[in-house]
Amino acid sequence: MKPTSRLKKSFLWMVVLLILFLNFVAFFHAWKFTHFTPGLPYKTSSRQQLSLTGKLKLGLLGVDNPRPVTKRLPGVPYQDITLQSNKRIACWLITAPNAKGTIVLFHGYTGEKSSMLDKADVFLKAGYTVLLPDFMGSGSSEGNQTTIGYKEAAEVKTCVDYLQQKGEKHIYLFGTSMGAAAIMKAFKDQPLSVSGVILECPFSTMLTTVQNRFENMHIPAFPMSYLLVFWGGVENGFNAFAHKPVNDARAITCPTLLVYGEKDEKVKPEETQAIFKNLAGPKKLVTFPLAAHDNYLVQYKKEWSEAVTSFLGQLP
Repeated sequence: MKPTSRLKKSFLWMVVLLILFLNFVAFFHAWKFTHFTPGLPYKTSSRQQLSLTGKLKLGLLGVDNPRPVTKRLPGVPYQDITLQSNKRIACWLITAPNAKGTIVLFHGYTGEKSSMLDKADVFLKAGYTVLLPDFMGSGSSEGNQTTIGYKEAAEVKTCVDYLQQKGEKHIYLFGTSMGAAAIMKAFKDQPLSVSGVILECPFSTMLTTVQNRFENMHIPAFPMSYLLVFWGGVENGFNAFAHKPVNDARAITCPTLLVYGEKDEKVKPEETQAIFKNLAGPKKLVTFPLAAHDNYLVQYKKEWSEAVTSFLGQLP
């Protein structure tokens, strides 16, 4: 065999091995990102705190995510509700006297229903009953899996169906980050008869949000972002490249309030503008100059409360 042929063959083997290695890493990282670990008391330590062996294991196998657990209970009387959706989901129903309607609050990635209690309190004081569900894999709901809003859309529909069966005429949906994406996907799957929607910091596409995470870590997004999205979809039984809230926005024809923090490191301003442009009904965009991808009540409680209550007050 000629030396050039051996070099070519060796090079091809190196390319094949590299591709296999990258897919191996992506497979495990995607699994860890979409599957929580029950009983884990804390998230995998930061790289600075890990030994060399720990860093290698983290790089190869991904970050262990503790399963989100309920951190506190409501400070007011509430009712435990269990709904059967694509998974069994647990909810809290907190009733306001002479309620103007019911608002369903959907939490974000690695969140659970108690993380929405501070916002629920604002809505309760404004005269609205609130329903707080745990998405699948979180809190008291079934499973350990998350699909970042894709399959959770069915759980949004289940909550709306439950309230309609109870005779509620004024239903409003509130979602933050992944919760917002789930609401948008639910509208795309089939029209929802609700009075209004409030969306906080939804991402534009699954691929874009993964790419943004790589950029935040100052790591090239190609090719790993594509491999992560591919394997995340394969492992969870859906086409993750098709998870595009920016396109789902076109299915939302009811009044919508879109809320965004201008210092958001996970969702870029152009993503928010594209989503706002695609919303098909009456719409309003409210931004907070110093807010990141976080709970807006920390820095902007007064402004946030005024924005959401003013929006709701204008709806039938």
